[in-house]
This record gives sequence, C-alpha cells and structure tokens, in this order.
Amino acid sequence: MFNSGRFKREGKSLIKDVFMFYLQGFRGSCMSRTGRYLWAIIMIKIFILFFILKLFFFPDLLNKNFRTDKDRSHHVLEVLTGSK
Repeated sequence: MFNSGRFKREGKSLIKDVFMFYLQGFRGSCMSRTGRYLWAIIMIKIFILFFILKLFFFPDLLNKNFRTDKDRSHHVLEVLTGSK
C-alpha cells in the first residue's frame, strides 16, 4: 500500500525515534515558553503522584509485617481466598 521509503523500519528502533521526536520538539524553537512551562508543571505533578504520595500513603506493609516470602505469600492467599 505504501511504497515510500519513509514508512520502512530497517533496523531502527521505534522507541528511539519517538524519544528523538519529543527531544527535538522540546529543544526546537517551535515550542513556546508557555508550552515549556506547562510541561514542567506536568512533570512535577507526575513526580508528586508517583514518588511522594507512594512514600507516605502506600507503605509496604507486607515487608513490614512478615519476615519471609513464604509468610507473605501465605497471608496474600488467605486474604484473596477468604480462608484461614
């Protein structure tokens, strides 16, 4: 359907291409000052959601309350199945 060479993926990494696309967009003059400011706000919010809130509101109770992996797995099995 597409015979153009730009749609062929010969040995190139899609992830690398996507990363380079965004990197060039952030570095280039096409992004305004407001756009950079909004992206900074987004990154700060992501950091707060995934790192700060996890540390304070979602402690690792299994590691705190049980010493071995066997004890942890037994507790999880009991909670999920409702049996004792």
